[in-house]
Amino acid sequence: MSVASIFVGDELSAAGFRLCGLETRVPSRGDENGCLQQALEEAPIVLIGSRCAEALPPAALEAALALISPLVMVVPDWDGTALRSDPANKVRRVLGLET
Repeated sequence: MSVASIFVGDELSAAGFRLCGLETRVPSRGDENGCLQQALEEAPIVLIGSRCAEALPPAALEAALALISPLVMVVPDWDGTALRSDPANKVRRVLGLET
């Protein structure tokens, strides 16, 4: 593992994470899983943008999130879009606070 942290996601979010000192990867459509797998091999912390996470095969995302090392987290995109399956989002939908 050669870098401290890697963000995998959209270009605009990646620009913000680069300003914070993270290495970033912006996968082309259909290459999200390959890009994630490469990041998992290179960094101890991998952040995945929510839209990128939703483009991953569900089994691949679940496997990555279950890893002890590297630490993998799904983060909201630049506009606040979060993973729809996030437990907090589910609670807000059930309470009628979000559609």
